[in-house]
Amino acid sequence: MTLIGRTVRAWRSWLLLACLCCPLLALALERADVVLEPGTERFVLAPQLGHYHDREDVDDLAAAWRRVDADGMAPLPGGADAFGFQRGTFWFHARVVNREAHEPRWMLVQEYPLSDEVDLHVRYADGRVLHFAGGDHRPFASRSVRYRHPNFSFELPPGEPVDLLVRVRSQSSMQVPLQLYTPKAFTEVSRDAQLAIGLYYGIMLALFFYNLVLWLSLRDASYFWYLCHVTAFGLVLFTLNGLGFEYLWPGSSWMADHMVPISICLALIAMLQFSRTFLELPRRWPPGNALLLALMAFFVLFGIASIWLPLRISTPVASRAVLLGVVGIVIATVVVLRRGYAPAWLLLLAWSMFLLGTAVFTLLAFGLLPKNFATEYGVQIGSALEMLLLSIALGHRYAALRHENLRITAEANQKLERKVAQRTQEVRSTLLQLEEAHARLRDSSRRDGLTGLYNRTWFHEAFRELAQQAKQTAAPLAVLMIDLDHFKSINDRHGHLAGDDCLRWAARRIGRILRPHDALLARFGGEEFVAAMPGCDLSTAGEIAEAIRHALGDEPCVSGETRIRVTASIGVHVVYPASDGGVDDALGSADRALYAAKANGRDCVELATGLC
Repeated sequence: MTLIGRTVRAWRSWLLLACLCCPLLALALERADVVLEPGTERFVLAPQLGHYHDREDVDDLAAAWRRVDADGMAPLPGGADAFGFQRGTFWFHARVVNREAHEPRWMLVQEYPLSDEVDLHVRYADGRVLHFAGGDHRPFASRSVRYRHPNFSFELPPGEPVDLLVRVRSQSSMQVPLQLYTPKAFTEVSRDAQLAIGLYYGIMLALFFYNLVLWLSLRDASYFWYLCHVTAFGLVLFTLNGLGFEYLWPGSSWMADHMVPISICLALIAMLQFSRTFLELPRRWPPGNALLLALMAFFVLFGIASIWLPLRISTPVASRAVLLGVVGIVIATVVVLRRGYAPAWLLLLAWSMFLLGTAVFTLLAFGLLPKNFATEYGVQIGSALEMLLLSIALGHRYAALRHENLRITAEANQKLERKVAQRTQEVRSTLLQLEEAHARLRDSSRRDGLTGLYNRTWFHEAFRELAQQAKQTAAPLAVLMIDLDHFKSINDRHGHLAGDDCLRWAARRIGRILRPHDALLARFGGEEFVAAMPGCDLSTAGEIAEAIRHALGDEPCVSGETRIRVTASIGVHVVYPASDGGVDDALGSADRALYAAKANGRDCVELATGLC
């Protein structure tokens, strides 16, 4: 009996505990910030995160949990997870309920590799708390998965509320893009990211070895400094992407911190020296040469100082100085370009791409732009384009120099034949001028000298080809005859110069309406124009003709201080594939429709319906 009594009392205790816990569990579920529904593989936490900025870095873990339990966490401002360079510690909290019974294991990934300390505390419904540590001030091997972004793998029991409390402390930019992944989803995302980064570094390696071979062959200093620039900037991005901490210094937090400003300074030194050499600044613009030398001296001194400076000082200054260095290069390039150095065009375009990508990355680092693919990989995109364009610019410059050297060598070796070569060049130049004159004459013979439109003779030839194409494609071909009304009275009243202005004005107006329809437009003679529009039936051609009539009649032509109203009568004819008539028949039908429009009072459109 004693045993039975004890059993009954135990069951009563468990039942009472269950009754007390169920409301608490229900309340916790109601307060859940994140609910992982069945089928969810990836979840961005930023919209549901609560956060607190401990500026003085005085709160411990117990104080943070008390703040969580008292609902003392504020939402992220505007949902943004980038705060720029900030002192102190940031705490982030989210309550998660996993409703996916088949996925009990999840991964939390902070998709920014440069944070110093990232601590994850997982509190379960039964009171257990697990602690995970990451960041580049902890050994790389401490990460759940060997990956460039801090990541933590843990259990989310289905149906139970779990509190995630993340502590982040860093001298670098405070960017905390937290995402939950299933192991499968994380594998796919990391694979795609590594592929994109691999492609970028593949391009860099290809450019490096290609230009290395050229430098070894040519011994041109520009190629050497280009190699230095590719290497140094590759190191910058290797560091910023977290690959340096993953592969080069996985146990050194000092290198993880200080290689960011140091590599930036090395890259800028190489960039500036390459630009000085490529632009030939000592000869072409000495003040610009002095400017770039001063910038190089600054980056040398600042790179050395970065060994001792705190990261919260050196990294923001280096990030801003990148823009300063590139702006200095752009100024020098523009000045040299204005002085007639043609290869500077490609250099200016290259630095513009790099400046754009760097500006996007810098604005992201200071929390002024949202984190997405374009902003996160802006430096890679901009630098890849810049490297490609710089390589092309080097090739263009070398070709120009090689051509110049060959010319000088040829002149030195052929002094006795110089007069003959000069005469030959003169003959070639004359022939080229004759060919150009012949081409201009041939084109001018096709065009009307006043309006610039094709003339009547060329229209006949082109119209025959359009008619043949229309028959082959079984498509209609519309013909418009356009005549300016009372044009003689315009000449008599305002003078022939004003009449010429009206003709040119009308040609531009008609051409603007017909341009979207691939129309062939010509001046047929006097104040008459003709147009052919492939693929237009009679109804469509009539609508276009009305649009032309309104374009001419709705606004006056301005000739000097005189405003002249110009209207037009338009005849429309459509040649269908089954028609046996020729070019003259089609033009004659359109012309008769035009005369019908004039007979009906002018300023109107007549369709040759009886002649289609």
